[in-house]
Amino acid sequence: MSQVPAGGDRDAESICPVGVVHSTAGQDTGVSPLRQTMKPFGSGRDDGALYHPGDAVKYLLGDSFHPGGLRLTEELASLLSLSPATTVLDVASGKGTTAFFLAEKFRCRVIGIDLSEQNILDATTEAAARGLSDLATFRLADAEALPFDAGVFDAIVCECAFCTFPSKQTAAAEFERVLKPGGRVGISDITKDGTSLPELDGLLAWIACIGDAQPLEKYAAWLAATGLRITHSEHKSHYLQEMVQDIRGKLLMAEIMIGLKKLRLPGLDIQQAMSFATAANDAIRDKKLGYALLIAQKPE
Repeated sequence: MSQVPAGGDRDAESICPVGVVHSTAGQDTGVSPLRQTMKPFGSGRDDGALYHPGDAVKYLLGDSFHPGGLRLTEELASLLSLSPATTVLDVASGKGTTAFFLAEKFRCRVIGIDLSEQNILDATTEAAARGLSDLATFRLADAEALPFDAGVFDAIVCECAFCTFPSKQTAAAEFERVLKPGGRVGISDITKDGTSLPELDGLLAWIACIGDAQPLEKYAAWLAATGLRITHSEHKSHYLQEMVQDIRGKLLMAEIMIGLKKLRLPGLDIQQAMSFATAANDAIRDKKLGYALLIAQKPE
């Protein structure tokens, strides 16, 4: 499988805007470097003072890992005109945060795909616990080789993940193939203006989905090349800046708490993360790095 599912469910197993943990890069596990470090949150001591390795990202980002969180998900869903009659494909669905939100908010049927077997298991278990098994289902699959017949989905959602796919044109073609005539695809993702950002290069850039981020126009071009018609595009960089600034504040607090031995976040390199977050904030300010929303429709 070729898809690198960074961005996944936009909750505690993947991240786009800022990478902050050590990874096992170089191991051919089929999942993104950051996901290899993830462990369930809340497994620390009863007094809440100490946390385990996978908790670093959860501590910094909370429950929603993509800029704008479920606020932006709702904006995206509204532009896709979701309803109880809609069948939605959630690409890189992770543990199901977006799928559950869409199923509960719009009562649509959602099928989530992801490359992590654990994410699929966890999402399926959570769907049952929420009483959503009839609306939200999950399966192991690759965005570049979707295991579905042509023309079966009314809508596709892909949040903070498209930029990570090795062959974005192949993924775009698969989106077009499985959409019904008149169906829509909604993407939200990191954008980069194409200028060199050496301070954001390296492993953290790939963990943070910045490594192969592209200008909004290129994402639109990949979709348009399949015959999809771009109906809406909008910059949402304020959501990215808001998230990065929030992370910087939490890093400062974490540094203090770790110094007081009130917090333990193994694997978190605070100085490296602070430098990366500062550089990301500067790049957003200078409009070199951003976040955007894109809607495309398949002709009737």
